[in-house]
Amino acid sequence: MLSPIALSLVAICSFAAFPAIAEQSQPQSEVISSGEIQWGYLNPLRGDKSPGAANLWGDRTKNVPTGMLVKFNKGFSSPPHIHNITYRGVVIKGQMHNDDPNAVSMWMPTGSFWTQPAGENHITSANGTENLIFLEIDSGPYLVKPSDEQFDNGERPINLHEANLVWLTPTDVSFINGNDAQVTALWGGNAAGQLGGTMVKIPAGYTGKIDVNADEFRAIVIEGNVQYQSAETDSPKNLSAGSYFGSTAQFTHQITAAENGAMIYIRTNGKYQLNTQP
Repeated sequence: MLSPIALSLVAICSFAAFPAIAEQSQPQSEVISSGEIQWGYLNPLRGDKSPGAANLWGDRTKNVPTGMLVKFNKGFSSPPHIHNITYRGVVIKGQMHNDDPNAVSMWMPTGSFWTQPAGENHITSANGTENLIFLEIDSGPYLVKPSDEQFDNGERPINLHEANLVWLTPTDVSFINGNDAQVTALWGGNAAGQLGGTMVKIPAGYTGKIDVNADEFRAIVIEGNVQYQSAETDSPKNLSAGSYFGSTAQFTHQITAAENGAMIYIRTNGKYQLNTQP
């Protein structure tokens, strides 16, 4: 029997068969491997004292939804500060801590998830040899402000260690199939047009496709490697941790997992179906 948490996840994650959608422009996709990423600084005025940053989509300096990578040196610890907007983070590499300035450090490893509400005073620290996160915002620009400007926007933070994720299997939900594939819900919901975030875990040797019907579908490789191909790629691409692929409208992404499998974070406002291929 599923736990109450798992049952609530089923309610969030029970994606039905694709509904008909209004006619849209020609489906389009984009793919960025980790080796193609152009790095800059999260705070260019601080130069190499700032964490590195790279936009995957959007523009963190403007009022648009944005997904970015941020990397931190070992031992990095920010001063207490706030942000003007809420963000979500997923750990890709290393050990990250994000909490109130006086909180005991809880080091979050690969696959961990957190949210940082706008206006809340906090610090961010890194403890791994390499530390890399995915960070997304629904509006911008992404700004850092001093603690004395803190405010309460009504949201509360989440710090979800990877060990506390509740994984569901194909016997629990209808939109994934294949031996050992799993999914967990992180935020949002599945009402028509509503954004939500899930994490998919695919086993070693998995070959399949992600059939999508959404105005927005974005996927980040969090752990492992996948070989990626679609109707819009000339040849398979190797996507390691930190790589990104996305699409609009109805589209199919073909993926094959390497020997250690992979974990993929998905942000979408529509439906997707993970299907094994023989």
